[in-house]
Amino acid sequence: MTGLTSIFGKHRNLLWELVRRDVLGRYRGASFGIFWSLLSPFLMLVVYTLAFGYVLKARWPGASDNLGDFAMLLFIGLIVHGFFAECLTRSPSLIVSSPNLVKRIVFPLELMPVVVTISALFHACMNIVVFLLVNFLLRHELPMGALLLPVVFLPLAIGVLGMGWLLSSLGVYLRDISQVAGVVATAMLFLSSAIVPVETLPEHFQIIFKLNPLTFIIDQARELLFWGRMPDWLGLAMYALGATLFAAFGYAVFQKTRTGFADVL
Repeated sequence: MTGLTSIFGKHRNLLWELVRRDVLGRYRGASFGIFWSLLSPFLMLVVYTLAFGYVLKARWPGASDNLGDFAMLLFIGLIVHGFFAECLTRSPSLIVSSPNLVKRIVFPLELMPVVVTISALFHACMNIVVFLLVNFLLRHELPMGALLLPVVFLPLAIGVLGMGWLLSSLGVYLRDISQVAGVVATAMLFLSSAIVPVETLPEHFQIIFKLNPLTFIIDQARELLFWGRMPDWLGLAMYALGATLFAAFGYAVFQKTRTGFADVL
């Protein structure tokens, strides 16, 4: 508990600097710089909408046949998955790729998964900005539910942080995790409600999609941003409790295994 408190206490200045460097470093040397954080999600939306909405003629139950409605529903799912996938694919190599930091006893290694999580949250926020702009252009409305979106994202962010601690520590000893992470990220996309309306699937397949931790968050985000309804508060509370327990477990594993990082690297 003391270590967790210090992350956002005495290490907050270091945390802020690391997050800033992580975000800006991604776009260093690019002509458009940080503007890519807005341009990339827009291009991603165009590609997925053309593939699923225009070519495959997919439509969402309960929404109109308008391609714009499908694009917005799809984009919400992609935003949630993109946040998760960024953390998942980066976490296993966090410690392995920074052996110089591991050998510095005074450096708080537990900050590294936190940096990745906050950086991914920044990009998710940029995606939401793009969503609001495109949604206004296509549907001529700005959903007020966006103000409550942090409440929906917080439980997922807590769980993802726990995943970061867990995978970054295990990735030191099991290097194959990095190779598997990309496959798992793709599977989590296509086995969630991001692209496929779960209610249209056969009942014996629905359970697989509902067990995906992204499905619930995607559905709650759509309630706020598209349908204009309040989220499932009880469900979010239970999700947050489970995510907190998982984060505590991930942090405990990280602290338990960190003593051997320098020996392995």
